[in-house]
Amino acid sequence: MKIEIWSDVMCPFCYIGKRNFESALEQFSDKEEIEVIWKSFQLNPYIPEIPNESYQDYLIKHKGMSAEQVKGMLDNVTQIAKRAGLEFNLEQAVIVNSMNAHKIIQFAKTKGLGDEAEERLFHAFFTEGKNIADLDTLTQLGKEIGLEKTEMDNAFRDEKYSSLVKQDIQEAQQLGVQGVPFFVLNRKYAISGAQPSEAFSENLKVAFAEWRKLNPKTKLEVTQGQSCTPDGNCD
Repeated sequence: MKIEIWSDVMCPFCYIGKRNFESALEQFSDKEEIEVIWKSFQLNPYIPEIPNESYQDYLIKHKGMSAEQVKGMLDNVTQIAKRAGLEFNLEQAVIVNSMNAHKIIQFAKTKGLGDEAEERLFHAFFTEGKNIADLDTLTQLGKEIGLEKTEMDNAFRDEKYSSLVKQDIQEAQQLGVQGVPFFVLNRKYAISGAQPSEAFSENLKVAFAEWRKLNPKTKLEVTQGQSCTPDGNCD
């Protein structure tokens, strides 16, 4: 069963939601039959690639909030993240355009490393204060999860990956997504926001039960004989 997750790596509740979802999935008895597909979303596509303001200053300027309100909000988010097992250092966060980060995620998905890319970029932004628009930084992060430098260089230049980002965003608009994280289960059920792991568990059970009815397990009676396996063993 497919679970699609629309997310922006600069969204704190996307990281928190990811962790809560993972906690629920870990306890799910049929987790091996779940395919997680990460989808791109940009909360603000107009942020420049060159950093020029802190996270706090950005919120004050663009959200019309006072410094005191912003501090309270960030402190609250940090505590929520801590309860999910995450360390947020928002005072170090570098506000930049997330398009390049999404390109790397789209490329990583072609290598089966979409989840690893999401996790590494979230940690880089919220915990380490790294610039996720900087190509050298992204290349280093990509190498850490097993991506090749030459292929990443090509991906940054290839319009295919920016097009994939835009396609995901357009698809989100068609589905009526108004904020992230946004989880779509089997293209029937949706979960908006960083819900507690219990909420993910309940929705997983309902969606998977319906999916299983339409996709029953095939049980074969096998007569064993000599064969070869993908790992090279022949007997």
